[in-house]
Parts: sequence; C-alpha cells; structure tokens
Amino acid sequence: MAQFVKVATLAEVPSGSARVFEVSGRSLSLYNVGGSVHATDTACPHRGGSLGEGELKGKIITCPWHGFQYDVATGACLTNGALRVACLPVRLEGDSILVEV
Repeated sequence: MAQFVKVATLAEVPSGSARVFEVSGRSLSLYNVGGSVHATDTACPHRGGSLGEGELKGKIITCPWHGFQYDVATGACLTNGALRVACLPVRLEGDSILVEV
C-alpha cells in the first residue's frame, strides 16, 4: 500500500533546483519550482539518464544525456509526445518534503 514518506527538506532542494534521492529502494527526483515541489522517477524514459541531474528551467527539466525535456508537474515529454515520466504525489509538512511511494 502506498504511503507518504519523508524524502528531504526544503533546504535540501532550494527553489530552482533538482536533486536525486533514494527512497524505499526507488530513485526519485525532486524539483522545486518557486516553492512548489514535484517528484518524478529519476530515469529518463528515452535512455535512462538521471533527470534529477539535469537543468531545471521553470517547470521543465532537461535530461543531461540527450536533451529530452519533461514537464515536472505533468510528466509530459516535450521532445517526444509518446514518452512520459511517472509523477508522484508530494505533500509539504512544514519544512519536510513527503512523497507517496
């Protein structure tokens, strides 16, 4: 059964940044878009690059391997409409970032 677990604090994912975290045996990427935090699977569906190591501009993350771009709020791929990255529900409790895994 899915549950919300603490992954990080807001200090660990400052506004405008992307970071990779391991939670319950799963690699997740967190993105802070102006105080709104989003979570996706880390592996780019194109070739497995680490999205959390990519460049975040607004709500668009660019994969560092081949430049595929994804909307971190929806998971939609802007480069290839057939691809999508899984998004996970996020909840903030004070300074804690919780993700449903």
